[in-house]
Amino acid sequence: MKKWLLVALGAVVAGAGAAAVMAQGSGKLVYNSNGSDPAVRKFDEEQVARFQKAYPGINVTHNTVDHEGFKTAIRTYLASDNPPDVLTWFAGNRMRAFSERGLAADIGDVWQKNGWTKAFPKGMQELSKSNGKFVFVPTNYYWWAVYYRKDIFAKLGLKEAQTWTQFLGLCDSLNKAGITPILTGSKFLWPLGGWFDFLNMRVNGPKFHFDLTDGKIPYTDARVRRVFTYWRQLLDKKCFNDDAASLDWQDAAAVMTAGKGGMYLMGDFIRDQWKDGLEKSQLDFFRFPIIDSKQPVGEEAPTDGYFLPAKAPNLENAKLFLGYIAGKENMEAGVKELGRLAPRSDVDASLYAAKPQIGKAQKTIIDRADAIAQFYDRDTDPEMANIGMKGFQEFMSNPSQLDAILKRLEAARARIFR
Repeated sequence: MKKWLLVALGAVVAGAGAAAVMAQGSGKLVYNSNGSDPAVRKFDEEQVARFQKAYPGINVTHNTVDHEGFKTAIRTYLASDNPPDVLTWFAGNRMRAFSERGLAADIGDVWQKNGWTKAFPKGMQELSKSNGKFVFVPTNYYWWAVYYRKDIFAKLGLKEAQTWTQFLGLCDSLNKAGITPILTGSKFLWPLGGWFDFLNMRVNGPKFHFDLTDGKIPYTDARVRRVFTYWRQLLDKKCFNDDAASLDWQDAAAVMTAGKGGMYLMGDFIRDQWKDGLEKSQLDFFRFPIIDSKQPVGEEAPTDGYFLPAKAPNLENAKLFLGYIAGKENMEAGVKELGRLAPRSDVDASLYAAKPQIGKAQKTIIDRADAIAQFYDRDTDPEMANIGMKGFQEFMSNPSQLDAILKRLEAARARIFR
């Protein structure tokens, strides 16, 4: 074979090789994470190493910042002309606050390329959008539900409530048995945000709830006032413990573990209050009862994940990174190594065998949701959240002051969202 032909063929082969490397990604990627807890940081480093193995042409710089420091630093990152390429963050209002200011990249093409509209439940998809565009990818979450003492329910012949009428009936039955029906601790306010979120979504639907938390609807609106009529029914039936305002959530949970309370509206972390070995026999949960069956179903599932700054200098590499991070294999690794709850519905269900309640939550709550809320203090402005939850606490103590409370909340909304 002539020398010139050999050179030409070599050039073709070299060019094909370079094209293959380019197709798999090359250049730089800067990833800043708030995963500073030891176990999370270790997993984060492992998934970056796995990504680099899959894409050896990309040189990844991985920076970890503590949680509170990250909340401050992220605003500096996004104001820069040379921000990191990938950032961890929270779904809900905190994500929309950036995307609506044009600070987050549209990643609809990443969702399309990776087939995520088939892999993620509808509620998780809606949670990842802003103004109809995908700007976020969720990677882990935990759910809220009505937790109950399974042994007490069995002893009294009670069943999980699916409707509001059934829920009120449980309160009557537990009161007759001398057991506080519903425990809560509102000393630090935030547990009451869950009550407002669920009642508003069940009465008015999740879209109305999100419009309210976005500051678009007055708190004096008749539909908001109607939410409190259902809350008042629980108060009139003496469903709650009288000392809620003086207890934090763990104090109230301790009353439940002692067998003196029947139910508790709380996030899945309530299970941490039970000693090893008692969870299966004593604690179970059901989704918050349906009030208006005509309304879409919204659920509370605070969710963390990733987004890309609009000015990310290595945007294509960042999109490859997102595709890997939110891939089925990587999420399954998170379940195995961290016990994370993966938002993908196609994750191997057998991985949850050690914690069957996770599987139950996925099937009975998340997969059936039309929308996912992030909790009142994540979905609205922080100042509004504090004022709102103080109002909820006052209502619990003195429901006759509802009109004054709603006027105060509306004055705050008009000022904060002007």
